[in-house]
Amino acid sequence: MSRLNEEKIIKIFQQHLNKNFVSEDVETFKIGKTQCVVKLDTLVEGTDIPPKIKLQDVARKSIVACVSDFAAKGVKPLYGIISVTIPRKFTKSKIQSLAKGFGLASKEFGIKILGGDTNEGKELVIQVFLIGTSGSIVPRRTARTNDIIVTSGPFGYSAAGLKILLENKKATSKFSKKATGTVFKPKPRLWFGLQNRNYFTSSMDSSDGLSTTLHEMAKQSKKKFVITNLPTNLDLLEFARKNRLDPLDLVFNGGEEYEIVATVNPARLQKIKNNAKKQKISLFEIGFVAAGSGVEYWQGNKILRIKNLGWMHFSN
Repeated sequence: MSRLNEEKIIKIFQQHLNKNFVSEDVETFKIGKTQCVVKLDTLVEGTDIPPKIKLQDVARKSIVACVSDFAAKGVKPLYGIISVTIPRKFTKSKIQSLAKGFGLASKEFGIKILGGDTNEGKELVIQVFLIGTSGSIVPRRTARTNDIIVTSGPFGYSAAGLKILLENKKATSKFSKKATGTVFKPKPRLWFGLQNRNYFTSSMDSSDGLSTTLHEMAKQSKKKFVITNLPTNLDLLEFARKNRLDPLDLVFNGGEEYEIVATVNPARLQKIKNNAKKQKISLFEIGFVAAGSGVEYWQGNKILRIKNLGWMHFSN
């Protein structure tokens, strides 16, 4: 019997719920004439909390995970509900740090927290449920042939940061601060997503890894995604070289970037570039959409098939 992974487990639930869920960053439904946009995300201490992170940043990161999905859909989250499972050993100061993190994050992204639930458990678990309204979302499935593929920032730094934190990999103090900073305080591109939603032909949050994001968008769009330029910088490549790491693995499979991966009609690309510049965002043009299927990386004269090796629960 093959081992169950997240995808297979979801299919089991779909069978019993008589529903074929189409994978999206958010869920949408109508109440009367109002289209609601919602997202639920769970952060678990044992699998999602890196060492040396402050509890205030843990609380923020639990909200960031949901905000990033709204960003990719071009929708503003308005309200939130938070459920927290707390170990009995937690002190008052630890709980205050969590509460402060939730409060600061809600102000940062303009979200009103309505309430939630508290429970006792063996480890910290945070569930965040965000709500917004919108006439439409930017879907994953609508990439078109000859569209340009862009990302709202670089990739590989969160993977490098975890290598530094968990495996004591060598890095300069400047690079270490930069890489671990992306782990502790990721920056979802909410305002960029809101400003450019009408220029994206398709988009998706990248927190499960760039390879997973590209494969999911290509699969739903029934197209091939061709990568011609790695969305990263020389310092990441140098870190990989010094530590004998595969830079492609860091960039494509690291995850936790919380960037937007989008496809754009070439005629709209300059407008997005201008908006990125105004927001001081490093926009990367990484390839194009073509007829076919799967994801390829054109590395000089070599064509590499990129496998879907991003984060998947129960298999990583």
